[in-house]
Amino acid sequence: MPAVDVWIAAGVMVTTAITDAAYVRFTTAVAGRRKLAAANLGALLYLLSAFAVISYTQNWVYVVFAAAGSWIGAYVSMTLLRRAPNNRADDRSSPPP
Repeated sequence: MPAVDVWIAAGVMVTTAITDAAYVRFTTAVAGRRKLAAANLGALLYLLSAFAVISYTQNWVYVVFAAAGSWIGAYVSMTLLRRAPNNRADDRSSPPP
């Protein structure tokens, strides 16, 4: 079993959690046809995922931490997305469903 650096493992987990949260936001931006937000989030996704990929290609054990971070990021961002009020200007003109 390869040695695991606790700080690298934590970094991979946090980075993939943030990456998955950004994926959720990216998908929302694309669905909402918000070009600037989608472009910014797309670039951010590649920057964030680079750290995790570089870390777990050096040591396969970090894939477990990447998967855990991915799960956490998606779960938390979906939870917050459901609770967030809809503040988009174009949605205010239409009546609620």
